[in-house]
Amino acid sequence: YGQPILNQPTWKAPDIPGYLFLGGLAGAGSVIAAGAQLTGRPALARTMKAGCAATAGLSLAALAHDLGRPARFLNMLRTFKVTSPMSVGSWLLAGYAPMSAAAALSDLTGIAPWAGTAATAAAAAAGPGVASYTAALIADTAVPAWHDGYRYLPFVFGSSAVSAAAGLGLVGAPLTENRPVTRLAVVAGAAEILTEKVMEKRMGLAGDAYGQGKARRYGQIATVATSAGVITAAALGRRSRAAAAAAGTALLIGSAMTRFSIFEAGRQSADDPRYTVVPQRQRLRERQDQS
Repeated sequence: YGQPILNQPTWKAPDIPGYLFLGGLAGAGSVIAAGAQLTGRPALARTMKAGCAATAGLSLAALAHDLGRPARFLNMLRTFKVTSPMSVGSWLLAGYAPMSAAAALSDLTGIAPWAGTAATAAAAAAGPGVASYTAALIADTAVPAWHDGYRYLPFVFGSSAVSAAAGLGLVGAPLTENRPVTRLAVVAGAAEILTEKVMEKRMGLAGDAYGQGKARRYGQIATVATSAGVITAAALGRRSRAAAAAAGTALLIGSAMTRFSIFEAGRQSADDPRYTVVPQRQRLRERQDQS
């Protein structure tokens, strides 16, 4: 009768889309920071370490704000369940955030460089999990525009996280050290656009939610900003400091808008019963035909 079948997700914007974006940026950035330190790029390493510590803290703050009370996040650490993305993610964040903060503090102050190196390595080891676990978190729901994209969301979130981290590097690193992040920006930015479009096409009916309302508007901004960042980085990222910073800013905006688009698509698909009913009926018909 046109009434919602699913309850709307209780998560709110901008807290949860911001949490998805900032956590991804932090996780991917820690890997870049470790690589920069190993290859003798101190300014790039410092930029990434400071940025990762800040964004990890902001990500935790956004999550705690959405939960209503910070103690609720601590309550999630009372148990560990490997089959729960929320449980695994909570422990990943709880371990990652102090390591990224220690790495940044050591680099900025020069105190205990050996401890800073160890913290950098630990943050880099946890980084890929921090960058991508949120894809499993939202796909492990009944929300059609999230659940039906479970095969693709990890690739979208992963490439978007690397694109954002490379963008941060372009903003903060000098031209003499930005070659690796320039290449990453081009590859990851292009991959972000491609994987997101492939996901929309292959999800079937649920993919239509990405072409409506706020999800469509955010998605258009994401495509334009990421495309501009990729083109600018490829053409001028190694020649002009201003162009590199502009490319990095565009990539950061594009990555954030990708998360907002996905978040709003999920809310819209939960509100419209056809995204739940039509696929169910199709699966029933397929089972009847097979029997």
